[in-house]
Amino acid sequence: MIKAVLVLNTQGKPRLAKFYEFRPVEKQQELIRNVFSVLCSRAENVSNFVDAESIYGQDARLVYKHFATLYFVFIFDSSENELAMLDLIQVFVETLDKCFRNVCELDVVYNYSKMHSILDEIIIGGQVLETSSTEVIKAIEELSRLEAASNSINLVPKSVSGWRAR
Repeated sequence: MIKAVLVLNTQGKPRLAKFYEFRPVEKQQELIRNVFSVLCSRAENVSNFVDAESIYGQDARLVYKHFATLYFVFIFDSSENELAMLDLIQVFVETLDKCFRNVCELDVVYNYSKMHSILDEIIIGGQVLETSSTEVIKAIEELSRLEAASNSINLVPKSVSGWRAR
């Protein structure tokens, strides 16, 4: 099971943090600080796999990928394959690149809800749902169409107490 997905910038600021099991906010913040301290102290030529038991607890593993100014981090247990998680990071980043045309940190900051929607198409409740970036893009485009359709309904005042659709 995937326990958490983090996207951190190179200064350690979380740009996206999604936890799939309950952790108090203070513990989440502490975890983010600990993960960043481990990532920034690692050399460039070492493995992207980290034993995360000291950070997250028993049976926790961490895999990360560093792209430009962002670290993409997945924390998971032993029921998941480390190479599969690394590939899932790649799917996530490829999908973001397709949505934002060369994703950068500002895309993550200004499109926070879209980032969560993309992640929710890939992972639900800590379980991998979709591994094809093409299928994820189709689902996100459909969500965008539905959102645009719901936003295009014109509302006009019916009376002082309510609204009606035009």
